[in-house]
Amino acid sequence: MILHAGPLGSPWDGKPMKATETPYDCPAVADLPVDFVTDGFYADNDPTHSIVDPVKMKAYAESSGPVKRDGDQVVAAADAYRATGSLAAARCVIAHIEANARRHSLTGRMSSSQAYYVQGWVLGAEAIAYLKVRGSGAVSREQEAVILPWMKAVAAETCEFYDARERKDPASQNNHLYWAAVELAAVGIAADDRADFDWAMRAAREGIAAIRPDGTLPREMARGARALHYHLYAAAPLVMLAELGMPNGIDIYSERGGALRHLVQVSTDGLLDPSPFEKASGIKQEVRLPPTGEAIGWATPYNRRFPSPTIAKLLGECTNTAYMYLGGLPPG
Repeated sequence: MILHAGPLGSPWDGKPMKATETPYDCPAVADLPVDFVTDGFYADNDPTHSIVDPVKMKAYAESSGPVKRDGDQVVAAADAYRATGSLAAARCVIAHIEANARRHSLTGRMSSSQAYYVQGWVLGAEAIAYLKVRGSGAVSREQEAVILPWMKAVAAETCEFYDARERKDPASQNNHLYWAAVELAAVGIAADDRADFDWAMRAAREGIAAIRPDGTLPREMARGARALHYHLYAAAPLVMLAELGMPNGIDIYSERGGALRHLVQVSTDGLLDPSPFEKASGIKQEVRLPPTGEAIGWATPYNRRFPSPTIAKLLGECTNTAYMYLGGLPPG
């Protein structure tokens, strides 16, 4: 139930920045494609989708690199604005997004499931960056009238892709659905579109419903040596969805008796002691310490709500909590 009756809001609304003339070196705007061709990077004969094929990874990095680099540049500029109030940084965010919108970037044919994933990660990141700077005064009505329809057009492709997958096999949905929901929630808030936002919240609840009583996710536990990695990778968008829901009267954290909190606890504990994941998956887990922003940065707002010594320790060891797929730095 949506309890918030007004316009959809974000965690950055109501937290205005004092505008400054701090300079910002804005990277040149890339010419992103309308049709996007890329493919996955896991070995074809690996049912767990956990073994990276070096040749495929090289091809993926080359084909997806320019698109993901634009996302990196946009979220870095948005975070610079939130840190310094730099209007130049806010204008950089809008310049990149407006260029993508005018070129109809990523609105054409996606060559593979992986292309849809990258499309969604980058649009979600740039939509969050937009939310971070939309109160800066750097967005004109003309720019808004170009940017928001583009975001909604890409989001519509995401909905169509995942809705078709749901109709074909509801049990196939995993972390990718939750990442798509971050995209739809951010676009929905930016455009004040209830349909997109509601789609995102339904997907979030689907993710919460998949959490077992022991705090694990069956489809992520099936990922072999990367089972722990994919639990953290699933928790990240679900926590962001909870944070995007809060300003709009939706408490995802409390759904199903706090199942998300159980997932977060089990997953973050796993970074310090992966043995439960190794026992459940039957294989030694890949663990990288100190943790990256991808692995733990998303837990920053979570730890303010639900303080955890384990998460505090991991965040203290993380040198940079920003992660592009989540729009850069987490809500603060």
